[in-house]
Amino acid sequence: MEQHTHTSSEVTYHHEPAEGTKRIWKTFWLLLGITLVELALGFLMYLTHGSLGTGIVLFLKGVIVILSLAKAFYIVSIFMHLGDELRNMIMTIVVPLTLFIWFIGAFLWDGNSYRSKRNRYNPTTEQFAPTPSIEKRDSGIVPRL
Repeated sequence: MEQHTHTSSEVTYHHEPAEGTKRIWKTFWLLLGITLVELALGFLMYLTHGSLGTGIVLFLKGVIVILSLAKAFYIVSIFMHLGDELRNMIMTIVVPLTLFIWFIGAFLWDGNSYRSKRNRYNPTTEQFAPTPSIEKRDSGIVPRL
């Protein structure tokens, strides 16, 4: 019997990284840095809860929101490839997104207004339903309207 040596017909090549990965890695490190700054600011607010003034807390929250919007911009621009698109295509996506963000802000503002007005008690504006008068008859109690 003959010895058969089985060789694989698969041809393998050394994989070279794609040419556009430098931009993606740059964006990755930028997003990682922004995320770490956001986490640091959040932990700072958590650890110093109550000792920071209201103005500083609002400033830190505003910085976190701005950093989050910057991250959203880079994600949409690089990973969704909108940075290379035509202006009309970008406006088709950005304008409805801006309106959606405005709707969220308007609903939060309206909800806060309702919440703050609902929790106020003013006895002069409270309305009472009229109570029906009750007469006693021989057959029992009958309300008279």
